[in-house]
Amino acid sequence: MTMGQPGAVVAAAAGVLVLLLYSSIHKVDEGHLAVYYRGGALLTSPSGPGYHIMLPFITTFKSVQTTLQTDEVKNVPCGTSGGVMIYIDRIEVVNMLAPYAGSPVVEQESEIPAAAACGTLYDVVKNYTADYDKTLIFNKIHHELNQFCSAHTLQEVYIELFDQIDENLKLALQKELNVMAPGLTIQAVRVTKPKIPEAIRRNFELMEAEKTKLLVVAQKQKVVEKEAETERKKALIEAEKAAEVAKIHYRQKLMEKETEKRISEIEDAVLLARERTKADAEYYTARKMADSNKLKLTPAYLELKKYQAIAANSKLYFGNSIPSMFCDSCTFKHVAVRTVPEASLLSKEDPALSGESHLKKPESTG
Repeated sequence: MTMGQPGAVVAAAAGVLVLLLYSSIHKVDEGHLAVYYRGGALLTSPSGPGYHIMLPFITTFKSVQTTLQTDEVKNVPCGTSGGVMIYIDRIEVVNMLAPYAGSPVVEQESEIPAAAACGTLYDVVKNYTADYDKTLIFNKIHHELNQFCSAHTLQEVYIELFDQIDENLKLALQKELNVMAPGLTIQAVRVTKPKIPEAIRRNFELMEAEKTKLLVVAQKQKVVEKEAETERKKALIEAEKAAEVAKIHYRQKLMEKETEKRISEIEDAVLLARERTKADAEYYTARKMADSNKLKLTPAYLELKKYQAIAANSKLYFGNSIPSMFCDSCTFKHVAVRTVPEASLLSKEDPALSGESHLKKPESTG
């Protein structure tokens, strides 16, 4: 028994040492910081991810998440301005706490300096404990949502302004956190559809059904109007097409008529030029012949032609009724002298003719 006491002491000491080590060694997960309390007082030196040692039984720690986290607030009551109480089943708030002021990076396997620790994380934990989200987020969600609902009717909260609740809550929360906890930021807020009393819900469903019917009727009316508009545009296009075709045909006929007119004018101009040229040629010929005759028809030439004409005549006429063409010529006298002996000779042969002093009329040659 006496020999076994040292072994028992060693075993007890080893057990106590193991217990102390187990109580002093702790692990901090990635994305978290460990804040320490000694005798209930918050220490200014938090630790980053990894294994760390602290005084057992005297110092305690709590892990605070410094990455994005989602807090869920369930079954939030909300009273509208009309006095109807509705319940929102779940509100999700995505938020993030900065590790310390000036830098979001957490040092690995080492303690953060005290100067840096006195920043965001330390202030938030000191003022609102390690469960800061209960005070800064959960309670604020209830308050801000009731503020919103009390200022709007059930119709607005449930239908008209429901899509704005998320953004309004986010802005209201962030505005408060900028003053109370500057390092805590709200990334997004998601709100489920409110639960309303069954009777009101049925009325809303009936109203939505009527709205749906109205929308269907309006849509049908738009379809009919669109079809009518399409037909009108189609008829207008056809009419414009026919008008364009008629205009093209008219222009074509007009061009044909203008072409025919130009061809006729050209032909008339050619004919006029040809006739004018012919007339000019005839005029020139006549003028030249007239000039030639002026030079040719001299008195001596005319006298010669007269004698040739008389000589070419096969019959001779005697008497006082000879045409006056010979009266102004000396030839007439010569013919009269020449015919006196012949007349006396004839009177001797035929006394019946002695009293006739006329000339035979020229026989018509036909």
